[in-house]
Amino acid sequence: MQLSIEISKYPLSTEYIPPILGFIEELNLQPGLTVLTNTMSTQVFGDYDAVMQALQHCIRWSFERYGKVVFVVKFIHGDLRP
Repeated sequence: MQLSIEISKYPLSTEYIPPILGFIEELNLQPGLTVLTNTMSTQVFGDYDAVMQALQHCIRWSFERYGKVVFVVKFIHGDLRP
C-alpha cells in the first residue's frame, strides 16, 4: 500500500532553522522514500511500512537531538505525488 504524508516541524527554540534542516536531511537518508520540500512543509511518498518506519526513526532522532519540537502530520492513502 502506498502512503503520502505532509509533515511540518515547529522547533520550540529561537534557533529553528537547523532543527528543520536536520530533520529533512535525516528523512532524505531513509531508503525507499521520495521527499519533496517547500517553504511550508515536507511531503513524503512511498510504501506504507517504509514511510512509517522512517517517520518513527526521524521523529525520535529529532527529539533526541533537538529537544522539544512540534510535528503536524497529514496522512493520505495512496501516492499523491505532484
